[in-house]
Amino acid sequence: MTAVSLTPAGPFSLAASVRFLEDFTPASYSGTADEVLRLAFPADDGHSTVAAAVRQEETADGEAGTVRAEFTVYPGAPDGSPADPASAGPGPVSVESEYWPDEAVRAQLARILSLDVDGSGFPGLAAADPVVAGLMAEFPGLRPVCFHSPYEAAVWAVIGHRIRRTQAAAIKARLAERHGRRVQVAGRTLHAFPTPPVLRAITRVPGLTEVKIERLHALAEAADAGALDAARLRAMPVDDALAALRTLPGIGPFSAELILIRGAGHPDVFPRHERRLHAATATAYGLDEAASGDIGRLAGIADGWRPYRSWIALLLRARAERIGRHAS
Repeated sequence: MTAVSLTPAGPFSLAASVRFLEDFTPASYSGTADEVLRLAFPADDGHSTVAAAVRQEETADGEAGTVRAEFTVYPGAPDGSPADPASAGPGPVSVESEYWPDEAVRAQLARILSLDVDGSGFPGLAAADPVVAGLMAEFPGLRPVCFHSPYEAAVWAVIGHRIRRTQAAAIKARLAERHGRRVQVAGRTLHAFPTPPVLRAITRVPGLTEVKIERLHALAEAADAGALDAARLRAMPVDDALAALRTLPGIGPFSAELILIRGAGHPDVFPRHERRLHAATATAYGLDEAASGDIGRLAGIADGWRPYRSWIALLLRARAERIGRHAS
């Protein structure tokens, strides 16, 4: 087991991240009273699986405490053979540093928690925008909690197309339980989603059509080829990255934005194809219902959120979800 530290630049609350995941359907996350974030996921190398327990130190001055993660890497065979799936057993395997460097896992964990972004300027947005100030007060320390990778975000987009989110989450969870690595994390058993080589070998998934399975295979191949590399996507101009993602089977404009923002962790994109967010934005800024369809006007409002447009969009979603739960 390896331990690493992540020092937040700007506000950050791991407890807020845990609460968000508990309400985020794709995560199927069940937290515990100890506020330890337990994660199991395919590593960015495309073959290994990471099991991690993440904690945040308490501070007396109200500043964001250091985030510490203890993790174990489980290597998998590139061909998806039994070294990778749960049938190989839950025990850890010794990992040489040159196989999958600890720093690469640290970087992936930071991206998942949006700790790879300097958030020191984030509070300053509140001074110029009362709506943003209210969001920050309502969700103190909350940053986007991303999918583990663009690969998992793309898989979710395909699985969830035209079915209920709860149904899609159940299918994704079953795939993890039946085909992913089973690991122990801080006293709990978790199942990571299958790595790309394993997913490519799956030919039948209850609840998914043959077309969706073919698209999942194509996404696995794209991940192997580097087309879903987070650093590559974030280094590209946003329009170019979205266009590249839309060339993947089953990935339309909405899904491309999801992959870039919530998969690759891009901090500064205002989604143009997310009606619920547009409605939430219009409501928050006291606009009439027709304004929710005026993307240019909403994008102009979002320009005031730079360079954290994705972050403010996340807070608006979180508020809309909270209001929806209270109303139901």
